[in-house]
Amino acid sequence: MPGKSTWGPFLYHRIRMFPFLALAVVTVGIVVVLEVVSYRALERIPSVATEEFPEIDRELLGKFSSFDPELGWVPQPDQEKQKDTGDHLPGEELRTVVTYSTDEYGSRVCPAKDRDTDADVTVSTYGDSYCFCREVNNDETFQHYMAQELDTHVANYGGGNYGLDQALMRLKRQYPEEPTDYVFVVVTASSIARILSVWKHYQEFGNILAVKPRYVLEDGELERIDSPVDEKEDLLDLESKADFLREYDFHYDHWFKPHYATRPYTTDFLDDAEKVRYALYEAGIEIEKRLERPIPGIDFDQAQTQSMLRMEQARVRYHERLFETHEYLFDALIAEFVDYAEEQGFTPVFAMVQQLRYAKYEAEHGPIYGDLLDRLDERYDDLETVDMVEHLSPDDGDVESLYVERGEGGHYSPETNREIAKVLADVVES
Repeated sequence: MPGKSTWGPFLYHRIRMFPFLALAVVTVGIVVVLEVVSYRALERIPSVATEEFPEIDRELLGKFSSFDPELGWVPQPDQEKQKDTGDHLPGEELRTVVTYSTDEYGSRVCPAKDRDTDADVTVSTYGDSYCFCREVNNDETFQHYMAQELDTHVANYGGGNYGLDQALMRLKRQYPEEPTDYVFVVVTASSIARILSVWKHYQEFGNILAVKPRYVLEDGELERIDSPVDEKEDLLDLESKADFLREYDFHYDHWFKPHYATRPYTTDFLDDAEKVRYALYEAGIEIEKRLERPIPGIDFDQAQTQSMLRMEQARVRYHERLFETHEYLFDALIAEFVDYAEEQGFTPVFAMVQQLRYAKYEAEHGPIYGDLLDRLDERYDDLETVDMVEHLSPDDGDVESLYVERGEGGHYSPETNREIAKVLADVVES
């Protein structure tokens, strides 16, 4: 038959090739699955960026009730919110819900003492979430305990994720409405990064709603760069402002791009054992949620928190380098605070407090801000400074005992806030 001699070898060759083709298909399938799984895992790891411009939908935008065109965001007046701190395991009874309340000024309420314009001494505080006292109730803030110590109202104008720059901006906006004898600015060392930021996502991946103004130094003078977002709706199209964000946010080049995940995602994921551990703990938490009960033998929530703190050490070292290269901007903001105090006639107090991620690092390496507070003392006769680390060092070295046990992790406990209040009240009384 014609063609018989041709088809035989052809079919034989095809049959012999089949195992190799099957192996190739299986290999490609495994690679694709690994890439998808790795990308999904990287999406959940806080130390990795997987998108430059994640989608912001209208539902998420609607929840952004603190938007402020001048400051970026600010606690709104006459609000009361209850926050589940996460202080429970799946299936367990809820143990901790904290209440955040603000008064007509947008200050967190001070249950210990009402405002009194005839008080012998008046006090206000400005700063970040450690000033606001997240993760504790209204009557567990250091302002509440401080008001008890001083027998006077203590206003709380802390703002979550604020840097020294936003604290100063809020002070200048608020002080004319509520002048006080003493103004405390209370921030963590992460302010060194926040004052270089315009869009928080470039340094705190996933914090996509937080667009803010900042200051730059021009010929030795502070110049304010306003936020590029005038209306909340503008957040829906941040990519159109990409050039501005990349130019004025220092972290785009120095933190975001080095931590931006690229293909092959599998290599990016598997090359770091800490990322793998974090993903496994995340999977354990998801399983517990589905089962609606904890898995005996391991506290996945606590293990994941410890994993996150280990990954955060790289950020702490990054912030330490920023104090070496950009402390001049920090100093300039402190100088502006002191000048404004002289202009308005109040006593300025600057207090540095400590996030948990810094506490664990600094216990071995010393403060990442070096002798900053000593230099500020020498430079400004009218400025009072408080390095809270010097007052909050447990004898047993267990720095974690200063903070809430679970929850978002890293804010001071009510007991620690009581100690902080005594230290700050001493500044006024002395």
